[in-house]
Amino acid sequence: MEKKAGGETYTPKLLADFVARQIIQTACLETREGVLRVLDPAVGDGELLVSLLAQLKHLPRVKIEIYGFETNPQAKTIAAARLQCDFPTVPVHLEELSFLEYVLENFGNSDLFRSRTAEPFDLIIANPPYVRTQIMGAAQAQRLANQFGLIGRVDLYYAFLMGMAQVLRPRGVAGIIVSNRFMTTKSGSAVRSAIRERFNLRHVWDLGDTKLFEAAVLPAVLLVEGRNGHADERPTFTSIYEADQITEFRTLNPIDALEHDGVIEIPDGRRYRVRHGKLDVRGGSDAVWRIATEAGDAWLATVEAHSWGTFRDIGKIRVGVKTCVDKVFIRSDWDDLPAEDRPELLRQLTTHHIARRFKARENNGIRRILYPHEVKNGNRQAVDLEQYPRARAYLERHRAALENRKYVTDAGRKWFEIWVPQDPAAWEVPKLVFRDISDVPMFWIDKAGTIVNGDCYWLIAEKANAEDLLWLAVAVGNSTFIEAFYDHRFHNKLYAGRRRFITQYVERFPLPNPKSPIGLSIIEMAKAAYDAVGTDEGERLTVELNRLVWKAFGLPVEEIGG
Repeated sequence: MEKKAGGETYTPKLLADFVARQIIQTACLETREGVLRVLDPAVGDGELLVSLLAQLKHLPRVKIEIYGFETNPQAKTIAAARLQCDFPTVPVHLEELSFLEYVLENFGNSDLFRSRTAEPFDLIIANPPYVRTQIMGAAQAQRLANQFGLIGRVDLYYAFLMGMAQVLRPRGVAGIIVSNRFMTTKSGSAVRSAIRERFNLRHVWDLGDTKLFEAAVLPAVLLVEGRNGHADERPTFTSIYEADQITEFRTLNPIDALEHDGVIEIPDGRRYRVRHGKLDVRGGSDAVWRIATEAGDAWLATVEAHSWGTFRDIGKIRVGVKTCVDKVFIRSDWDDLPAEDRPELLRQLTTHHIARRFKARENNGIRRILYPHEVKNGNRQAVDLEQYPRARAYLERHRAALENRKYVTDAGRKWFEIWVPQDPAAWEVPKLVFRDISDVPMFWIDKAGTIVNGDCYWLIAEKANAEDLLWLAVAVGNSTFIEAFYDHRFHNKLYAGRRRFITQYVERFPLPNPKSPIGLSIIEMAKAAYDAVGTDEGERLTVELNRLVWKAFGLPVEEIGG
């Protein structure tokens, strides 16, 4: 499938027809007369406009006018030809211009919110480009950030959403295809808040891992109205993700499956679980978006009633070290170097390659990191390379690659430093380590003082005599209960049921009372499971721990599907 110049993939017809159908059903156009202005801000090959126009044919008293923007001249030519061929009587105005430039020009470079100088649109159908603003260059990214209120590492489609809010007529309707990442990430909080403030949000479809696009993107569809003074009803939320439970329905494709509630199977054998509910609006306008159902809310209420605290109460969750040039700092063949060339400063490294529940597999010294930092007088600093001649000689051989990291030296750091070195003083105490991406949770205790790589996260008990909380957390983290909690509270999955175990989720994982009888039992059993890992006794203890964790939160053990 050909891709747009901006980086996003053209919309498949199945999804284009679905979005167009939702727009028409919501817009109530049966009695509409006069001119109907339709916009696609990122036209591509015209698939979205073709789908929408095909479903507008039944409006004899309406004069439809089509407007679109596309920066790829070849794509614009293809789209224009398709629209002319299929709808020769419909006026079509396609511009080889960025939609964002159009918005900035018509609403002012200094004040995006001044009075409109161009007529708004009645219907918008869009699949804006998914491009990080950093790719566009610093100057353009800063300009968009200033005009559209963007913060941090965000995507270009955030700006498109804000621009569409400016050009959509009150009571106009828009159907927008986006990546679902913004619904659950910290960087997406500003756009979540802005969507709720600038649109009336009607329905959200999280299309999860349906693989509707060839590109590795998990899409969502937003159905919104222009702000028009009437109350914003609690939006409907639908999600669909791969599952391995017993099939309840069979459909031709994932889009048809959205009409059902439960587990469906499509002809290629894939199964999906479809859920319908409402958007959880607790926690403010910028809160993580999740589906809320009566059963799910009752489940979470039970958990909350039995919770003593969260993982955040143990300590700060830290990401592992990030060198930004791993081939220099991290190697598995250090011992193959001649002894006179083998650098000092090598430390044991924990990565996802040795991940295992409760206790990591043996590294056997194979994967190590050259760590050029130390702690002096309580402060982390770069080592004096003059004290480590073999390390200095090794790093000098790779100096060109290391100095390419301009952001390191621009930040006032030395050319050989690791970009995210973390706190060496915290590594020596026992720590809880867990994988970033995994189909099942993978938590373990590290007692060896290893350095944690950037593909994992870790935390230590920051209060005195609180180490038992780590053992409580490792038991909860490895339970099927936490899988169910994750799916109820966040439901952010990647392909094939994999989950992201990142700070903003894990810090909210609940803990039972560590001083209660069941809490004390979990702690002692977790220590025993650590000692017995890899044995039949370890497996038995793991099963019993799982049962105790569910019981600690006042719930019966559930069978967790994909």
